[in-house]
Amino acid sequence: MVRPRGLPEAVAAVPVAGVVLAIGLTTPQAAWDRVVEILPTMGFLAAILLVSHLAAIDGVFIWLGSRLAEVCRGEPKRLLVLTFVAAAGVTAVLSLDATVVLLTPVVLATAEGLRLESKPHVYACAHLANSASTLLPVSNLTNLLAFAASGLTFAGFTALMALPWLVMILIELAIFSRFFNRDLAGPCSTEKPQHREPPVFALVVLGVMLVGFGVGQLVHVEPVWVAALAALVLSARALAERKIKPWQVVTEASPMLVLFVLGLAITVEAVDEHGLGGALKAFLPTTAALPELLLTTAIAAVLANLVNNLPATLILLSVLGDHPNTGVLLAVLIGVNVGPNATYLGSLATLLWRRVLARHGHTPRAREFTALGALTTPVSLAAATTALWLVLP
Repeated sequence: MVRPRGLPEAVAAVPVAGVVLAIGLTTPQAAWDRVVEILPTMGFLAAILLVSHLAAIDGVFIWLGSRLAEVCRGEPKRLLVLTFVAAAGVTAVLSLDATVVLLTPVVLATAEGLRLESKPHVYACAHLANSASTLLPVSNLTNLLAFAASGLTFAGFTALMALPWLVMILIELAIFSRFFNRDLAGPCSTEKPQHREPPVFALVVLGVMLVGFGVGQLVHVEPVWVAALAALVLSARALAERKIKPWQVVTEASPMLVLFVLGLAITVEAVDEHGLGGALKAFLPTTAALPELLLTTAIAAVLANLVNNLPATLILLSVLGDHPNTGVLLAVLIGVNVGPNATYLGSLATLLWRRVLARHGHTPRAREFTALGALTTPVSLAAATTALWLVLP
C-alpha cells in the first residue's frame, strides 16, 4: 500500500513468499499447486490490462469523455448519470483497473472542461470500479479467481449477477445524488465541448472481444485466449502505426503485478494453513438461505477491509474448498467487491484511484470518502445479496 519510492508491490510480495517457503510455513508442492491453479487467471489479467492501455492509445476514453460532455448538455446531474453508465460499462468489460486508471482522469477533465464540480463524478469512478465489477467473470481479478471454482459458464455467472449488479448501481446513484446535492445543484455549463470522431477499429475489437467472452466457452475457448487475441490485434495495429514501442507491450501487461499476485497467493496459502482458515470455517456458512448469504457477504466485506480484498478472496476461496455452494461463493464476491467502498484500504483499486487523482492535483479527503462509504456500502451489500438470493435456482 505504501510503495516506498514508487517500487512495485512485487518487491515486497515475492521475497515474503520466499521466506514463507524457506521456514516451512507451506510446502513447495502446495505453493506450486496454488500458482498453477491461478496462472491462467494471471494470463487473462495481463492481457486485459494491455487491451485497456491500447484502447486508451486509440482514443477510446477521450472519445467517451467527449460523448459524456456532449450528451449531458452541461447539466451536472445528467453528467453524473452518464458517468455512472460509462463507469459501470468500462468496469464490466475492461475491469476495474481501466475505470480507475484510464476513465477517472477523463471524467475529471470532462467536468473541469465544462466548469462543473468534479467531485461527484470522480467519486463515482471509485465506487463503481468496485461495486460494478460484480457483473462479468472478467470484471475483477476476484471474480476470475472464483470463476474456475464456481462451475458456472460465462453466461450463467453473468445471469446470476446481473440483478445484484443493477440494484447496486441504482442504490449508489440515488445516494450519490443526495450526498452531493449541493455540488450538483449548480448552474448548467455553457461551455461547448469539443467533438471527437469515434475510434471505430478499437471499439469493434472491444465489442468482438466481449461477444467472444460470452460464446467462447460454448466452443471450449477460455476468456484468456479471447483477451490475448484482442491484445494481439490491437498491439499489431499500434506497433504498425508507431503509437507504441515493442517494450511497452510487455510493460503494459504489468508483469510485476502478476508476480505480486503469485507471491501473495503463496503467502495466503501459509496464512490459511496456520489458523485463519480454520477460524473462518467455523463462521462461514455452507448453505444459501438468505440469512446465511447475508452473513457470508458481511464476513467477506469485513475481511476485505481488514486485509484488502485480493488476499481476502484467496483466503475465502481456500476455506470454501474445491466445490463451494454457488450462492455462498457469489455472496463472497459481492462482499469482497462492494465492501471495499467503505474504506480506502479495502481494495488496491481505491488506493490506485487516490494516486491517480493526486497526480492531477486533487487529493480526496478520507473523512468524506468514509462518510459516503458508510451510507452506500451496507445498503448496497444487503440489497445486492437479497437480489442474488432471489435469482438463485
